[in-house]
Amino acid sequence: MTLANIRITKQFRFEAAHALWGYDGACRNIHGHSYVLYVTLKGQPSADINDAKYGMVMDFSLLKKIVNEQIIDQFDHALMIRKNTPHEQLAQSSDLLGKILALHYQPTCENMVADFAERIIYQLPDGIALHSLKLHETATAYAEWFAEDNP
Repeated sequence: MTLANIRITKQFRFEAAHALWGYDGACRNIHGHSYVLYVTLKGQPSADINDAKYGMVMDFSLLKKIVNEQIIDQFDHALMIRKNTPHEQLAQSSDLLGKILALHYQPTCENMVADFAERIIYQLPDGIALHSLKLHETATAYAEWFAEDNP
Protein backbone atom coordinates (compact mmCIF):
# COMPACT_ATOMS: atom_id res chain seq x y z
CA MET A 1 0.00 0.00 0.00
CA THR A 2 1.37 3.43 -0.96
CA LEU A 3 1.60 5.97 1.82
CA ALA A 4 -0.95 8.68 1.23
CA ASN A 5 -1.03 12.21 2.55
CA ILE A 6 -4.10 12.46 4.73
CA ARG A 7 -5.72 15.45 6.42
CA ILE A 8 -7.28 15.07 9.84
CA THR A 9 -9.43 17.67 11.58
CA LYS A 10 -10.47 18.18 15.18
CA GLN A 11 -13.00 20.71 16.45
CA PHE A 12 -12.55 22.77 19.62
CA ARG A 13 -14.86 25.20 21.42
CA PHE A 14 -14.28 28.05 23.83
CA GLU A 15 -16.07 31.10 25.17
CA ALA A 16 -14.39 34.49 25.23
CA ALA A 17 -15.13 38.20 25.16
CA HIS A 18 -13.33 40.99 23.38
CA ALA A 19 -13.51 44.67 22.61
CA LEU A 20 -12.05 46.30 19.51
CA TRP A 21 -10.41 49.58 20.48
CA GLY A 22 -10.80 52.23 17.77
CA TYR A 23 -13.40 50.26 15.79
CA ASP A 24 -16.26 52.33 14.37
CA GLY A 25 -19.07 49.85 15.05
CA ALA A 26 -20.78 48.04 17.91
CA CYS A 27 -17.84 45.66 18.39
CA ARG A 28 -15.89 48.45 20.07
CA ASN A 29 -17.95 47.48 23.15
CA ILE A 30 -17.11 44.47 25.30
CA HIS A 31 -19.07 41.48 24.01
CA GLY A 32 -18.66 37.71 23.89
CA HIS A 33 -18.62 34.86 21.42
CA SER A 34 -18.88 31.09 21.43
CA TYR A 35 -15.82 30.35 19.29
CA VAL A 36 -15.45 27.13 17.31
CA LEU A 37 -11.97 26.26 16.06
CA TYR A 38 -11.26 23.60 13.42
CA VAL A 39 -7.65 22.42 13.29
CA THR A 40 -6.62 20.44 10.20
CA LEU A 41 -3.28 18.64 10.05
CA LYS A 42 -1.61 16.90 7.12
CA GLY A 43 0.68 13.91 7.19
CA GLN A 44 1.07 10.24 6.40
CA PRO A 45 -0.42 7.56 8.64
CA SER A 46 2.13 5.48 10.49
CA ALA A 47 3.01 2.40 8.40
CA ASP A 48 4.86 0.69 11.25
CA ILE A 49 2.69 -2.26 12.32
CA ASN A 50 4.52 -2.32 15.66
CA ASP A 51 3.69 1.32 16.35
CA ALA A 52 0.83 1.86 18.82
CA LYS A 53 -0.26 4.68 16.48
CA TYR A 54 -0.24 2.42 13.40
CA GLY A 55 -2.58 3.81 10.74
CA MET A 56 -2.79 7.27 12.37
CA VAL A 57 -1.49 10.57 11.05
CA MET A 58 -1.44 11.77 14.66
CA ASP A 59 -3.26 10.68 17.77
CA PHE A 60 -6.22 13.03 18.26
CA SER A 61 -5.47 13.03 22.01
CA LEU A 62 -2.05 14.61 21.32
CA LEU A 63 -3.65 17.25 19.10
CA LYS A 64 -6.17 17.94 21.86
CA LYS A 65 -3.35 18.34 24.40
CA ILE A 66 -1.48 20.80 22.17
CA VAL A 67 -4.52 22.94 21.37
CA ASN A 68 -5.74 22.94 24.96
CA GLU A 69 -2.34 24.05 26.28
CA GLN A 70 -1.63 26.63 23.58
CA ILE A 71 -5.11 28.09 23.05
CA ILE A 72 -8.12 26.82 25.01
CA ASP A 73 -6.61 27.05 28.51
CA GLN A 74 -5.48 30.62 27.81
CA PHE A 75 -8.43 32.03 25.85
CA ASP A 76 -11.44 30.26 27.34
CA HIS A 77 -13.56 32.63 29.46
CA ALA A 78 -11.07 35.46 29.00
CA LEU A 79 -11.58 39.07 28.00
CA MET A 80 -9.29 39.83 25.04
CA ILE A 81 -8.06 43.38 24.64
CA ARG A 82 -5.28 45.05 22.69
CA LYS A 83 -2.18 46.15 24.60
CA ASN A 84 -1.32 49.82 24.86
CA THR A 85 -4.91 51.03 24.60
CA PRO A 86 -7.26 52.49 27.23
CA HIS A 87 -8.83 49.01 27.44
CA GLU A 88 -5.58 47.71 28.93
CA GLN A 89 -5.51 50.57 31.42
CA LEU A 90 -9.08 49.77 32.47
CA ALA A 91 -8.26 46.08 32.87
CA GLN A 92 -5.23 46.85 35.02
CA SER A 93 -7.25 49.13 37.28
CA SER A 94 -10.03 46.64 38.01
CA ASP A 95 -10.08 43.27 39.72
CA LEU A 96 -13.72 42.88 38.67
CA LEU A 97 -12.98 41.96 35.06
CA GLY A 98 -11.32 38.63 35.88
CA LYS A 99 -9.21 36.82 33.28
CA ILE A 100 -7.72 39.39 30.89
CA LEU A 101 -5.56 38.69 27.85
CA ALA A 102 -3.72 41.82 26.73
CA LEU A 103 -2.70 40.89 23.18
CA HIS A 104 -0.18 42.58 20.89
CA TYR A 105 -2.86 42.67 18.19
CA GLN A 106 -6.46 43.80 17.76
CA PRO A 107 -8.45 40.73 18.93
CA THR A 108 -10.34 40.17 15.69
CA CYS A 109 -11.17 36.70 14.42
CA GLU A 110 -8.65 37.23 11.60
CA ASN A 111 -5.77 38.10 13.93
CA MET A 112 -6.69 35.36 16.37
CA VAL A 113 -6.58 32.62 13.73
CA ALA A 114 -3.11 33.79 12.60
CA ASP A 115 -1.92 33.81 16.22
CA PHE A 116 -3.33 30.33 16.80
CA ALA A 117 -1.49 29.00 13.74
CA GLU A 118 1.82 30.24 15.16
CA ARG A 119 1.06 28.71 18.55
CA ILE A 120 0.25 25.29 17.05
CA ILE A 121 2.90 24.95 14.31
CA TYR A 122 5.85 24.81 16.68
CA GLN A 123 4.26 22.14 18.87
CA LEU A 124 3.63 19.56 16.13
CA PRO A 125 5.75 16.41 15.83
CA ASP A 126 8.11 15.97 12.88
CA GLY A 127 6.31 14.87 9.73
CA ILE A 128 3.03 16.53 10.72
CA ALA A 129 2.09 19.87 9.17
CA LEU A 130 -0.60 22.36 10.04
CA HIS A 131 -2.75 22.49 6.91
CA SER A 132 -5.45 24.95 7.97
CA LEU A 133 -7.43 26.56 10.75
CA LYS A 134 -10.98 27.80 10.67
CA LEU A 135 -12.20 29.98 13.54
CA HIS A 136 -15.93 30.64 13.80
CA GLU A 137 -16.76 33.76 15.77
CA THR A 138 -20.47 33.22 15.17
CA ALA A 139 -22.42 30.51 13.39
CA THR A 140 -22.16 32.44 10.13
CA ALA A 141 -18.89 34.38 10.41
CA TYR A 142 -15.40 32.88 10.43
CA ALA A 143 -11.78 33.41 9.41
CA GLU A 144 -9.51 30.80 7.82
CA TRP A 145 -5.76 30.31 7.76
CA PHE A 146 -4.08 28.02 5.18
CA ALA A 147 -0.43 26.94 5.23
CA GLU A 148 -0.19 27.30 1.45
CA ASP A 149 -1.00 31.02 1.82
CA ASN A 150 1.60 31.52 4.56
CA PRO A 151 4.95 30.07 3.48
